[in-house]
Amino acid sequence: MGLASIWKYLPFARWSVLRMGLGARTLFKDWQVGDGREAALERYVLANARQGNLDEAINAVDRFAYEKSFLINVGDEKGALLDAAIARAKPKLLLELGTYCGYSALRTMRAAPKDAKLVSIEFNADNAAIAQRILEHAGVADRVTIVNGTLGDGGKTVATLEREHGFGPGKLDFAFIDHAKEVYLPDLQLILRERWLRTGAVVVADNVKLPGAPEYHAFMKANEGTLFRTREHSTHVEYQSLLRDIVLESDYLGD
Repeated sequence: MGLASIWKYLPFARWSVLRMGLGARTLFKDWQVGDGREAALERYVLANARQGNLDEAINAVDRFAYEKSFLINVGDEKGALLDAAIARAKPKLLLELGTYCGYSALRTMRAAPKDAKLVSIEFNADNAAIAQRILEHAGVADRVTIVNGTLGDGGKTVATLEREHGFGPGKLDFAFIDHAKEVYLPDLQLILRERWLRTGAVVVADNVKLPGAPEYHAFMKANEGTLFRTREHSTHVEYQSLLRDIVLESDYLGD
C-alpha cells in the first residue's frame, strides 16, 4: 500500500493535516496554512511536471497533496465531479470563486472546450501568484485570468469583470464556488442580481457539508424547481475517505 492509500484512509495520522488544524485561524483569515506548503507546491509542480503538460501538472498537485502536504483544493475525487459538470455544460465563459493554487483551474481547462475562458477570483495575492506560475507551467495561462479581489469588495471586482472580461446579462455559462463558505450565498445572490447566468448555466459548489455552507444549501432547496434544479453529490472531503462532504451541481432555470 502506497502513501496515497495510507493517508487516504488515515488522514489524521498526517502531520500536515494536524498542522492545518492548528493553523485554522490563519487559514480562514489568509487562505494559506502558514507553513509554506503553497509555495512548496509550486516548486514541486515545476520540478515534477513537464512544461506544457496539463495532465502531469494536475497529477503532480495530487501527488503532493497525498504524499507531501494536505491541500484544501477540490481534490481528485470531487474534481471528477467538477470535470463531468463542465463536460456536460460545454461552457464558453466560466467564473471560479477561490483560485487557491490553481488546481481546479487546471482541471477546468482540461474539461472545458478549447475556446473556453475562465476568470478566477482569489482573495490572497500570494495564492494568485502561485496559481499563475503553475498555470503558465502547465500551458493554460492564456485561457485563464486570475483577478485578485472578491465579489463583495464594494463593486470593484464586479466592475472589472464587466468592463474587461465580458461579463453581463446572460453571458456566464458556468460558476464554481469554492472560497469562504460564509459568502457562498451572498456571492451567488450578487451573480443573480447582475443577471450574469444564462438560462441553463451550471453552478457547482464544493464543501457544502464540510466545512459547510448551510445557508447556500437551504437556498438551493428552497428554490428547487423554480430558480435552480440541483443534484446533490455525496462524496468525501479532499484527499481522504473518512470525512463526508457534499457537492451541489445546480442548473439555472432562469427568472
